[in-house]
Amino acid sequence: MKKLFIATAFAVAAASAQAKDIVETAVAAGEFKTLATALDKAGLIQTLKGSGPFTVFAPTDAAFAKVPKAQLDALLADKDKLTAVLTYHVVPGKVMAKDVQPGRVRTVQGGELTLSTAGGVRVDGANVVKADIVADNGVIHVIDSVVLPK
Repeated sequence: MKKLFIATAFAVAAASAQAKDIVETAVAAGEFKTLATALDKAGLIQTLKGSGPFTVFAPTDAAFAKVPKAQLDALLADKDKLTAVLTYHVVPGKVMAKDVQPGRVRTVQGGELTLSTAGGVRVDGANVVKADIVADNGVIHVIDSVVLPK
């Protein structure tokens, strides 16, 4: 009985220590419900659960709340536009905040984000409010606004 308890405790500890992918990490944070819904509607959940690595500039629920409701509803209803907007927030590779260089960087969507580092990291004018949330397939940087492809 004692061996079974020890083995079970070890298995539970090992399972809780397992790293999470970007989607699981974002969902666990609790401030990305709109992003998670949008990823699901766009069919991008499995992509961001892939091996990556990815750098995701993730808008919070508060960032999505800045988008007028009619515009957000229309975006959520248009899978192609939604996919373009969401993949514009993703950069191939794992880029930690200390490694961000000012300038342009190509996104998974194909467009380019403009990064600046004066007074903190900014992405197309959105502020990185929390950086370097590490997942097993990349990193998340939390931003305070939704950025749109040009």
